[in-house]
Amino acid sequence: MATAPYNYSYIFKYIIIGDMGVGKSCLLHQFTEKKFMADCPHTIGVEFGTRIIEVSGQKIKLQIWDTAGQERFRAVTRSYYRGAAGALMVYDITRRSTYNHLSSWLTDARNLTNPNTVIILIGNKADLEAQRDVTYEEAKQFAEENGELHIPATCENVEDAFLEAAKKIYQNIQDGSLDLNAAESGVQHKPSAPQGGRLTSEPQPQREGCGC
Repeated sequence: MATAPYNYSYIFKYIIIGDMGVGKSCLLHQFTEKKFMADCPHTIGVEFGTRIIEVSGQKIKLQIWDTAGQERFRAVTRSYYRGAAGALMVYDITRRSTYNHLSSWLTDARNLTNPNTVIILIGNKADLEAQRDVTYEEAKQFAEENGELHIPATCENVEDAFLEAAKKIYQNIQDGSLDLNAAESGVQHKPSAPQGGRLTSEPQPQREGCGC
């Protein structure tokens, strides 16, 4: 019996990393469920969500792993870095300590993922301008010095970071800098549905653990 075609052409694996309480899980919920959560409980271990997007006419399924920020879970969550095509590194613009820890998160991301993993720096809670503790300029400079894109975000406006990462990953596929045959590429190519075939709407995420 023939296998039914997929309603997407690629799977991209993402991880979301950063200190506890920076809003990682709120970003995940808003992106995958279009549901704003003002306050998310802290993630215990990892949480998982999916969404299908479109880049350059290609349907792409994002598999997104939200990792706990607490130090005691680092040994567990580090295993999820392996095979990530994209890493969203989040800090809270109102808490300088979360920005100061970015170098540690970046070291993990670079040591535990493949050299072509796309890393995006997200300054979360950008709507709380009056409480800002990290300037946009210094965060942008940090991103530029480390070859990353810096994107401000709020839990009500999260699209850009996820989509920009996908565009960059797809670009790397097209120009040949990302080898799809490599075990750690973080990308799977799937046979897509024929033209005119039904495209399934965005799937709901499955979760492990809870919250931020």
